Amino acid sequence: MDATNTSHASHLRREPGTALHRQLFMVLRDQIAQGVYAIGDLIPPEDALCARFDVSRITVRRAVSDLERLGLVEKRPGRGTYVRAGTRPSRPRPSFGLLESLDKQARETEVTVLKVETAPAPPAVAEQLALSAGTSAVHAVRLRSVKGTPMMVTDAWVPREVGQNVTEAELGKRALFEILMGEGVKFGRVIQEVTAVAADPVLARLLRVDLGAPLVQLVRVLHDRRKRPVQYITIHFTGERSRVLMDVPAEAVNTTGAGQIVHDLE
Repeated sequence: MDATNTSHASHLRREPGTALHRQLFMVLRDQIAQGVYAIGDLIPPEDALCARFDVSRITVRRAVSDLERLGLVEKRPGRGTYVRAGTRPSRPRPSFGLLESLDKQARETEVTVLKVETAPAPPAVAEQLALSAGTSAVHAVRLRSVKGTPMMVTDAWVPREVGQNVTEAELGKRALFEILMGEGVKFGRVIQEVTAVAADPVLARLLRVDLGAPLVQLVRVLHDRRKRPVQYITIHFTGERSRVLMDVPAEAVNTTGAGQIVHDLE
């Protein structure tokens, strides 16, 4: 499909903020996802993109390189740049429970343990874990990757009484939930919150994104069957590589299990 003359997002923002090549990358990425350019289609050549978006060749080349790095397009010498097959994955049927999905995640990613320590839990974390102010907890930070591509950074806090075996060596062999289950924890209620944040210098470096790039932040509090909070974890990932999939059963449609949007306004 030739989308050269479409009006979709043909103007990029010129004020300080997101770089022009990132804006162009996001426009083209979204058009590919929406099927404006189908699998096997040739995307517009550099000259056409320069004219359409009023940008330089360098800007266009950087945007297309970002698309190529994600596997969305491929350059064919002397022929142009084409949308790759398999760039729009089908939506799988969500058949996993939380523990099954955590197990699947652990099996399909490589883990790099960045930090394991026992330290006073930050006030917000202590409150969620029902700990007294200043109480120490086990803190573990990990990076999960797929074939060398960073996918997510996880920052977890666990009460000391259930986190005695949470060590760097153990986390290199087993997922955190498996270690806790080995300590006799039986998981029950889970509360999670999804928001958007900008990548700080540490997250930008670990996830290989631009400083200030948009990230998804998922905060999850896991409880045991006795309703005690046993894990507080913050997960950061880029929406360019990952997504959140939910399957809400019919009986949960009219409950908060279906999720809700909360507006933080005074």
